[in-house]
Amino acid sequence: MDNNQFSGNIGEGLKRLISLTVLDMSKNYLTGVIPSWIEELWSLYMLSLSNNMLEGEIPISLFNMSFLGPLDLSANKLSGAIPPRLNSMFKVVLNLEDNNLTGTIPDTLLENVSVLDLRNNKFSGNIPEFINTQNISILLLKGNNLTGAIPLNICDFSRIKLLDLSNKRLNGSIPSCLSKTSFGRGKDSETSDYDYSETSDYDFNIRFDSICMESDGITPKNSRRYYNSLLVLDPFTMEYTTAVQTKINFSAKHRYDTYMGGNLRYMFGLDLSENELSGEIPEELGDLLELHALNLSRNSLSGALPESFSRLDNMESLDLSFNSLQVRIPSQQTEMRSLVVFNVSYNNLSGVIPQGRQFNTFDESSYIGNPHLCGKPTGRSCSNNVSEEPEDGVEDDEDVVFMESFRMSFVVGYVIIVLVILASVSCDSPWRRDWFSVVDAFNRMMKSLSS
Repeated sequence: MDNNQFSGNIGEGLKRLISLTVLDMSKNYLTGVIPSWIEELWSLYMLSLSNNMLEGEIPISLFNMSFLGPLDLSANKLSGAIPPRLNSMFKVVLNLEDNNLTGTIPDTLLENVSVLDLRNNKFSGNIPEFINTQNISILLLKGNNLTGAIPLNICDFSRIKLLDLSNKRLNGSIPSCLSKTSFGRGKDSETSDYDYSETSDYDFNIRFDSICMESDGITPKNSRRYYNSLLVLDPFTMEYTTAVQTKINFSAKHRYDTYMGGNLRYMFGLDLSENELSGEIPEELGDLLELHALNLSRNSLSGALPESFSRLDNMESLDLSFNSLQVRIPSQQTEMRSLVVFNVSYNNLSGVIPQGRQFNTFDESSYIGNPHLCGKPTGRSCSNNVSEEPEDGVEDDEDVVFMESFRMSFVVGYVIIVLVILASVSCDSPWRRDWFSVVDAFNRMMKSLSS
């Protein structure tokens, strides 16, 4: 029933469909409130009412349905507070994005939720110290009125894949303990008990196999067995499959991409952009080995870029723009072999821009707003800064060796010249006698002037 032109309230005629498992009325023109009688559809597993014009509060009865899995109420005009918890026996994928929901986020909301999307609502207060966080794999809170620091118990998210806390007023520093999350598992995560099923496709199959009749012409029997029937209808098979996929829009590589199915299973991303975070970027973020996208832009972060970022082999998009980062870009950054997007624009960085590998592909837009950066691709000479680094990104150790050799050669040459002069003076030679004659004449002239 999705993607039609149904209008008005949700009809009560649906109440009689007590065996209904999937109800998708998204992308219509439905108005009014979500009826509380939906809880009477006790077999309902998937409910999608997204992209309508539904108003009012979310019925608590909806959160008490025992078999509910995916629940999508996004892109409506729902208001009021959110019920504290879902009591389904399954892990719930809950999408409430783009509504007018208010109040605080309950700290019990993640108890039975694997995917939670609350983006672009009007929630206020702090991000709660969530309890029972062992199931959450995707948490999206962008675009609310949340304040305060990032709670440390986020570091207990052992299955987190996508975490979006951007576009709010969060302050304080970035927790260094984020390396304890599943972002930092690295190769060990491949052998862990992580279950990706909560972000896989939801498939509902109804299969009607061959219909065969017993000899009485009344009793149906499965065609996969042997029959002694007098009447056998031509066997047929009808398959009806509805695929309900978890689709997530996440910002990476300067754009929003949709991840679903297999792509979503392997996507790890952290977005803390457009907040008021301050302090230095923790070195421990270099342990987030699973990350494919990291966005820390538009904060008040300071200090140097961590050299530990060179360990992020899976990183494809790194955005650190519009901060107050200082010092030079570590040459070790060129070891990030998967990097496609790199943005450090509008900081206070200085020195030579490393070159080599992926860094040869980044244009000036990656570095704009850093007037003290030089070298490729800015076009600014490094003659008044530091000597330009080799294109392979290796430190200029050869220059250091050359300078040391030059100093030693100068000292040795000076000593040799002094020794030659002393030896010449000490010998009885015409040159020696002429030298002392000049010295005596100079002394007589000085005495006559003084008298």
